[in-house]
Amino acid sequence: AEMLCNMKSSVFEMKEEGDSQEQSYLTLTSDAGTTSDERTKAVGTVMTQLRDEGFIRGWRDELYPVSETFNSPAAFLMERAAVSVLGVMEYGVHINGIVQESRKEEPKMWIGRRSATKSKYPGMLDHLVAGGQPAGISLIDNVVKECEEEAGIEESIVRAGVQPVGAISYENWDPKTDKLTRCVLFNYDLYLPPDFEPKPVDGEVQGFMLWSMDQIKESMASDYADPIKPNCYVVIIDYLLRTGQISPDSSGYLDILRELRSGDCQ
Repeated sequence: AEMLCNMKSSVFEMKEEGDSQEQSYLTLTSDAGTTSDERTKAVGTVMTQLRDEGFIRGWRDELYPVSETFNSPAAFLMERAAVSVLGVMEYGVHINGIVQESRKEEPKMWIGRRSATKSKYPGMLDHLVAGGQPAGISLIDNVVKECEEEAGIEESIVRAGVQPVGAISYENWDPKTDKLTRCVLFNYDLYLPPDFEPKPVDGEVQGFMLWSMDQIKESMASDYADPIKPNCYVVIIDYLLRTGQISPDSSGYLDILRELRSGDCQ
Protein backbone atom coordinates (compact mmCIF):
# COMPACT_ATOMS: atom_id res chain seq x y z
CA ALA A 1 0.00 0.00 0.00
CA GLU A 2 2.80 2.40 0.89
CA MET A 3 4.54 1.69 -2.42
CA LEU A 4 1.35 2.38 -4.40
CA CYS A 5 0.70 5.63 -2.56
CA ASN A 6 4.27 6.85 -3.09
CA MET A 7 4.29 6.41 -6.84
CA LYS A 8 4.43 9.48 -9.08
CA SER A 9 0.92 8.98 -10.42
CA SER A 10 -1.61 10.00 -7.77
CA VAL A 11 -3.97 7.06 -8.25
CA PHE A 12 -3.93 5.47 -4.79
CA GLU A 13 -4.18 6.88 -1.27
CA MET A 14 -4.63 5.66 2.29
CA LYS A 15 -7.67 6.76 4.25
CA GLU A 16 -8.41 6.26 7.92
CA GLU A 17 -11.69 4.99 9.26
CA GLY A 18 -12.38 6.83 12.50
CA ASP A 19 -9.48 7.93 14.70
CA SER A 20 -7.44 4.72 14.55
CA GLN A 21 -4.68 4.15 12.00
CA GLU A 22 -5.35 0.42 12.41
CA GLN A 23 -8.57 1.00 10.49
CA SER A 24 -6.87 2.66 7.52
CA TYR A 25 -7.50 1.31 4.02
CA LEU A 26 -6.21 1.72 0.49
CA THR A 27 -8.50 3.40 -2.02
CA LEU A 28 -8.46 5.30 -5.30
CA THR A 29 -8.01 9.07 -5.39
CA SER A 30 -10.33 11.41 -7.25
CA ASP A 31 -7.60 11.70 -9.91
CA ALA A 32 -8.25 8.05 -10.83
CA GLY A 33 -11.55 9.12 -12.35
CA THR A 34 -15.22 8.60 -11.73
CA THR A 35 -16.12 6.03 -14.38
CA SER A 36 -15.06 2.42 -14.80
CA ASP A 37 -13.15 3.22 -17.99
CA GLU A 38 -11.27 6.11 -16.35
CA ARG A 39 -10.34 4.00 -13.32
CA THR A 40 -9.29 1.11 -15.55
CA LYS A 41 -6.90 3.37 -17.45
CA ALA A 42 -5.49 4.97 -14.29
CA VAL A 43 -4.92 1.69 -12.47
CA GLY A 44 -3.53 0.13 -15.65
CA THR A 45 -0.87 2.85 -15.86
CA VAL A 46 0.31 2.05 -12.34
CA MET A 47 0.34 -1.71 -12.88
CA THR A 48 2.23 -1.34 -16.15
CA GLN A 49 4.90 0.63 -14.30
CA LEU A 50 5.14 -2.11 -11.65
CA ARG A 51 5.49 -4.69 -14.43
CA ASP A 52 8.29 -2.71 -16.06
CA GLU A 53 10.05 -2.50 -12.69
CA GLY A 54 9.85 -6.28 -12.30
CA PHE A 55 7.38 -6.27 -9.41
CA ILE A 56 4.62 -7.93 -11.44
CA ARG A 57 5.49 -10.99 -13.50
CA GLY A 58 3.58 -13.22 -15.89
CA TRP A 59 1.66 -10.39 -17.59
CA ARG A 60 -1.32 -11.87 -19.45
CA ASP A 61 -3.05 -8.96 -21.21
CA GLU A 62 -6.26 -10.32 -19.71
CA LEU A 63 -8.57 -7.99 -17.78
CA TYR A 64 -10.29 -9.02 -14.56
CA PRO A 65 -13.32 -7.14 -13.20
CA VAL A 66 -12.90 -5.57 -9.76
CA SER A 67 -16.28 -5.39 -8.05
CA GLU A 68 -17.94 -5.63 -4.65
CA THR A 69 -19.41 -9.06 -5.42
CA PHE A 70 -19.33 -11.49 -8.34
CA ASN A 71 -22.59 -10.15 -9.79
CA SER A 72 -21.95 -6.46 -9.04
CA PRO A 73 -20.98 -3.99 -11.76
CA ALA A 74 -17.21 -3.62 -12.13
CA ALA A 75 -15.71 -0.56 -10.47
CA PHE A 76 -12.81 -1.00 -12.90
CA LEU A 77 -10.88 -3.68 -14.78
CA MET A 78 -7.28 -4.65 -14.15
CA GLU A 79 -4.60 -6.95 -15.50
CA ARG A 80 -4.95 -10.54 -14.29
CA ALA A 81 -1.33 -10.80 -13.16
CA ALA A 82 -1.74 -7.73 -10.96
CA VAL A 83 -4.84 -8.54 -8.93
CA SER A 84 -2.90 -9.94 -5.96
CA VAL A 85 -1.10 -6.59 -5.63
CA LEU A 86 -4.39 -5.07 -4.46
CA GLY A 87 -5.72 -8.24 -2.83
CA VAL A 88 -9.00 -7.93 -4.73
CA MET A 89 -11.21 -10.96 -5.25
CA GLU A 90 -10.27 -13.29 -8.10
CA TYR A 91 -12.67 -15.70 -9.75
CA GLY A 92 -11.88 -18.73 -11.87
CA VAL A 93 -13.15 -22.01 -13.26
CA HIS A 94 -11.65 -25.45 -12.61
CA ILE A 95 -12.73 -28.52 -14.53
CA ASN A 96 -12.38 -32.09 -13.29
CA GLY A 97 -12.05 -34.25 -16.42
CA ILE A 98 -13.80 -37.51 -15.53
CA VAL A 99 -14.05 -40.82 -17.39
CA GLN A 100 -16.68 -43.21 -16.01
CA GLU A 101 -18.55 -45.53 -18.34
CA SER A 102 -21.13 -46.55 -15.71
CA ARG A 103 -22.00 -45.78 -12.10
CA LYS A 104 -20.67 -49.22 -11.13
CA GLU A 105 -17.22 -48.46 -12.47
CA GLU A 106 -14.57 -46.53 -10.58
CA PRO A 107 -14.09 -43.07 -12.14
CA LYS A 108 -10.78 -41.90 -13.52
CA MET A 109 -9.53 -38.33 -13.76
CA TRP A 110 -7.47 -36.59 -16.42
CA ILE A 111 -4.46 -34.74 -15.03
CA GLY A 112 -2.31 -32.31 -17.02
CA ARG A 113 1.31 -31.27 -16.72
CA ARG A 114 2.03 -27.57 -17.07
CA SER A 115 4.47 -26.29 -19.63
CA ALA A 116 8.02 -25.81 -18.38
CA THR A 117 7.88 -22.25 -19.73
CA LYS A 118 4.91 -21.12 -17.60
CA SER A 119 5.66 -18.10 -15.41
CA LYS A 120 3.93 -19.75 -12.45
CA TYR A 121 4.39 -23.34 -11.31
CA PRO A 122 6.26 -24.50 -14.44
CA GLY A 123 6.23 -28.25 -15.02
CA MET A 124 3.85 -29.01 -12.16
CA LEU A 125 0.80 -31.26 -12.37
CA ASP A 126 -2.49 -29.48 -13.00
CA HIS A 127 -6.18 -29.94 -13.71
CA LEU A 128 -7.34 -31.02 -17.15
CA VAL A 129 -8.52 -27.44 -17.67
CA ALA A 130 -8.57 -24.35 -15.46
CA GLY A 131 -8.59 -20.64 -16.04
CA GLY A 132 -9.35 -17.25 -14.60
CA GLN A 133 -12.73 -15.64 -15.12
CA PRO A 134 -12.15 -12.56 -17.32
CA ALA A 135 -14.51 -9.66 -17.86
CA GLY A 136 -17.30 -9.86 -20.42
CA ILE A 137 -17.90 -13.63 -20.58
CA SER A 138 -20.20 -16.02 -18.72
CA LEU A 139 -18.86 -18.86 -16.60
CA ILE A 140 -20.06 -21.63 -18.91
CA ASP A 141 -18.77 -19.85 -22.02
CA ASN A 142 -15.43 -19.48 -20.27
CA VAL A 143 -15.44 -23.22 -19.50
CA VAL A 144 -16.06 -23.96 -23.19
CA LYS A 145 -13.34 -21.52 -24.26
CA GLU A 146 -10.73 -22.89 -21.85
CA CYS A 147 -11.52 -26.50 -22.78
CA GLU A 148 -11.02 -25.75 -26.46
CA GLU A 149 -7.86 -23.67 -25.93
CA GLU A 150 -6.08 -25.86 -23.38
CA ALA A 151 -7.13 -29.42 -24.19
CA GLY A 152 -8.69 -29.41 -27.68
CA ILE A 153 -12.12 -30.44 -26.36
CA GLU A 154 -14.84 -29.47 -28.81
CA GLU A 155 -17.75 -27.37 -27.62
CA SER A 156 -20.29 -30.14 -28.33
CA ILE A 157 -18.40 -32.55 -26.06
CA VAL A 158 -18.10 -29.94 -23.31
CA ARG A 159 -21.75 -28.93 -23.30
CA ALA A 160 -22.90 -32.56 -23.42
CA GLY A 161 -20.79 -33.68 -20.48
CA VAL A 162 -20.25 -30.72 -18.16
CA GLN A 163 -21.95 -30.29 -14.80
CA PRO A 164 -21.55 -27.31 -12.43
CA VAL A 165 -20.85 -28.68 -8.94
CA GLY A 166 -20.39 -25.65 -6.71
CA ALA A 167 -17.49 -23.46 -5.65
CA ILE A 168 -14.61 -23.28 -3.17
CA SER A 169 -12.93 -20.21 -1.70
CA TYR A 170 -9.62 -19.46 -0.04
CA GLU A 171 -7.26 -16.68 0.99
CA ASN A 172 -3.46 -16.74 1.07
CA TRP A 173 -0.90 -14.11 1.99
CA ASP A 174 2.65 -14.54 0.70
CA PRO A 175 5.07 -12.86 3.13
CA LYS A 176 7.89 -13.00 0.58
CA THR A 177 6.05 -10.82 -1.92
CA ASP A 178 3.59 -9.17 0.48
CA LYS A 179 0.76 -10.12 -1.87
CA LEU A 180 -2.70 -11.31 -0.86
CA THR A 181 -4.63 -13.83 -2.95
CA ARG A 182 -8.39 -14.00 -2.39
CA CYS A 183 -10.08 -16.46 -4.69
CA VAL A 184 -13.37 -18.14 -5.53
CA LEU A 185 -13.18 -21.09 -7.91
CA PHE A 186 -16.30 -22.33 -9.66
CA ASN A 187 -16.00 -26.11 -10.05
CA TYR A 188 -17.22 -28.29 -12.89
CA ASP A 189 -17.18 -32.03 -13.52
CA LEU A 190 -16.74 -32.81 -17.20
CA TYR A 191 -17.62 -36.38 -18.16
CA LEU A 192 -15.65 -37.35 -21.23
CA PRO A 193 -16.09 -40.31 -23.63
CA PRO A 194 -13.75 -43.23 -22.79
CA ASP A 195 -12.16 -43.04 -26.25
CA PHE A 196 -11.51 -39.30 -26.08
CA GLU A 197 -7.96 -38.12 -25.42
CA PRO A 198 -7.26 -34.45 -24.67
CA LYS A 199 -4.37 -32.81 -26.50
CA PRO A 200 -2.33 -29.68 -25.73
CA VAL A 201 -3.33 -26.78 -27.96
CA ASP A 202 -2.11 -23.42 -26.68
CA GLY A 203 1.29 -24.47 -25.35
CA GLU A 204 0.35 -24.07 -21.68
CA VAL A 205 0.32 -27.83 -21.09
CA GLN A 206 2.92 -30.49 -21.92
CA GLY A 207 0.52 -33.41 -21.93
CA PHE A 208 -2.24 -35.29 -20.12
CA MET A 209 -2.48 -38.50 -18.06
CA LEU A 210 -5.55 -40.52 -17.10
CA TRP A 211 -5.27 -41.46 -13.41
CA SER A 212 -7.16 -43.90 -11.22
CA MET A 213 -8.73 -42.68 -7.98
CA ASP A 214 -5.94 -44.42 -6.05
CA GLN A 215 -3.37 -42.38 -7.96
CA ILE A 216 -5.35 -39.21 -7.33
CA LYS A 217 -5.51 -39.91 -3.59
CA GLU A 218 -1.80 -40.68 -3.43
CA SER A 219 -1.03 -37.35 -5.11
CA MET A 220 -2.81 -35.48 -2.29
CA ALA A 221 -0.07 -36.42 0.21
CA SER A 222 2.08 -33.50 1.35
CA ASP A 223 5.26 -35.50 0.63
CA TYR A 224 4.18 -36.64 -2.85
CA ALA A 225 7.24 -36.41 -5.11
CA ASP A 226 5.44 -34.80 -8.06
CA PRO A 227 3.26 -32.01 -6.60
CA ILE A 228 0.17 -30.47 -8.15
CA LYS A 229 -0.36 -26.73 -8.63
CA PRO A 230 -1.49 -25.54 -5.16
CA ASN A 231 -5.04 -24.37 -5.91
CA CYS A 232 -5.88 -27.65 -7.65
CA TYR A 233 -5.68 -29.56 -4.37
CA VAL A 234 -8.79 -27.95 -2.90
CA VAL A 235 -10.84 -28.60 -6.03
CA ILE A 236 -9.77 -32.25 -6.24
CA ILE A 237 -10.38 -32.77 -2.51
CA ASP A 238 -13.84 -31.27 -2.99
CA TYR A 239 -14.45 -33.87 -5.73
CA LEU A 240 -13.23 -36.71 -3.50
CA LEU A 241 -15.61 -35.58 -0.74
CA ARG A 242 -18.60 -35.11 -3.03
CA THR A 243 -18.24 -38.53 -4.64
CA GLY A 244 -17.65 -40.49 -1.44
CA GLN A 245 -14.00 -41.24 -2.18
CA ILE A 246 -13.28 -39.87 1.29
CA SER A 247 -15.53 -41.31 3.98
CA PRO A 248 -17.35 -38.91 6.34
CA ASP A 249 -16.07 -41.19 9.13
CA SER A 250 -12.53 -40.06 8.30
CA SER A 251 -10.78 -38.04 10.98
CA GLY A 252 -10.99 -34.31 10.25
CA TYR A 253 -13.69 -34.71 7.58
CA LEU A 254 -15.74 -31.71 8.76
CA ASP A 255 -12.61 -29.61 9.25
CA ILE A 256 -11.65 -30.20 5.62
CA LEU A 257 -15.18 -29.48 4.45
CA ARG A 258 -15.17 -26.15 6.30
CA GLU A 259 -11.73 -25.14 5.02
CA LEU A 260 -12.79 -25.61 1.39
CA ARG A 261 -14.90 -22.47 1.77
CA SER A 262 -12.82 -20.60 4.30
CA GLY A 263 -12.30 -17.54 2.11
CA ASP A 264 -14.66 -14.69 1.38
CA CYS A 265 -17.31 -16.05 -0.98
CA GLN A 266 -19.49 -13.36 -2.49
